[in-house]
Order: sequence, then structure tokens, then C-alpha cells
Amino acid sequence: MAIKFKLKKDDPIIVTTGKDKGKKSKILKVLKEDKKVLAENINVVKRHMKPSQLNPDGGIVEKEKPIDISNVMYFCPKCQKGVRLGIKVLQDGTKQRFCKSCGEIVDKD
Repeated sequence: MAIKFKLKKDDPIIVTTGKDKGKKSKILKVLKEDKKVLAENINVVKRHMKPSQLNPDGGIVEKEKPIDISNVMYFCPKCQKGVRLGIKVLQDGTKQRFCKSCGEIVDKD
């Protein structure tokens, strides 16, 4: 059975632990099977690339690596801090995410 996460692509996040603690970012991709997220300019590492047909010069390339989903929190623009999200089921049966701190609705459809 697939695991459900409350964080989605393009959500603003803040890193809670690790070398990038306190940095704000945006989710680029959620890797559900690995329980990780790929965030913009977070967990950037340098990789030494051998020359190849695609990269004839080779050299050192910086790329983002996934970070565990437990190490990030949703960043609420109203509260200006990392918060947990809750889910409300509306009368018509649709689900809506909300900030548990201030009650602000996250999904603006």
C-alpha cells in the first residue's frame, strides 16, 4: 500500500535538521518509495564527472540530493514558521490541507 504524505510538489518548506537547518526552500519532487523529498538548493553536493559524450569537459558538478521527509516541515507564509499540516474533509467529500498552528487553508484551488 502506498504511503500518503501531506507535503506535495511546489510546497514551501523549512529544513529542521542537518547541515541546511533553517533554510527555506520549495519541493521539486516527492520520492514516496524512499520517504524523501528533493528540494531546491538543499543538500547540494559536488560530484566529479568524467568526460563523456554528453559532458565532454567533465569537471565538478553541483547537484541536489534528496533529504528525508522527516527533516523538513511545511513553511506557513502566515505564521512565518515551520508547521504541521492537518486534513479536513469537507461536506462534498473533498479533502483540504490546513495549518495546525493558525488554521490557514493551504490548498487554494
